[in-house]
Amino acid sequence: MKNKFIILGCGSSHGVPTIMNYWGSCDNLNKKNTRTRCSAFFIFNGISILIDTSPDIRSQFISNKIKNIDAVLYSHEHSDQTSGIFELRPFAWKKKKKINVYGSSKTINDLRRRYDFCFKKKGSYIPILKSNIIKKDFSIIVAKKKVNISTVEVPHGKTTSTVYIVNKVAYISDCSSINEATLTKLKDLNYLIIDCFRYKDFPTHLNYKTAIRIANILKPKKTILTNLHLDLDYNKLKKKLPRDIVPAFDGMSFNF
Repeated sequence: MKNKFIILGCGSSHGVPTIMNYWGSCDNLNKKNTRTRCSAFFIFNGISILIDTSPDIRSQFISNKIKNIDAVLYSHEHSDQTSGIFELRPFAWKKKKKINVYGSSKTINDLRRRYDFCFKKKGSYIPILKSNIIKKDFSIIVAKKKVNISTVEVPHGKTTSTVYIVNKVAYISDCSSINEATLTKLKDLNYLIIDCFRYKDFPTHLNYKTAIRIANILKPKKTILTNLHLDLDYNKLKKKLPRDIVPAFDGMSFNF
């Protein structure tokens, strides 16, 4: 089986369109402008790993025909990255054991508090998840197969977000800045998937200008812009970009 990475959702916390069917500047006739909330999935060395459980995770899995999860990585504790956690139940039932979830101490502690029924028995709910607080580098081993994962922390407004790096692919869905020390740890990438929230400045996310500047500094073989808000129409954005930088769309995938 090839190592494969899928961007399940590339929209901001509202999605495109919003719940009120508002499309902003996005052309509603272009399917690539229909964006669910950010999450990603990859298979590496036969191990299936999900990054974040967005509110749209059920439809994302069905659309991409995903039928297995071995582990879940959480970037941070915000609801647009976590509130689909309840949808993990069938995978735990299928495996007849808890699913390992990974994140920073802040993220894991918040998940255990808000979604306590997923981690410990509460009423009729049987716990489905086992929490793991990550170090900078760690490995996930399943049936004697292993995937090595590196991490760095980046600011996301008043909180922090964990960047996951696997086989020269870095996933940064939520980020407000990246300092010089962190940039040096993101060199020599094949793929950089990075927050590009909107054209104008925003306190908790990278804007278009900053995302492009970071891509030009890091010079990965390919940059993919994600967490796209209502003012970023797919075709108009693509026309502005060089060939090595592209906007994401739901279901976008590549081998790595």
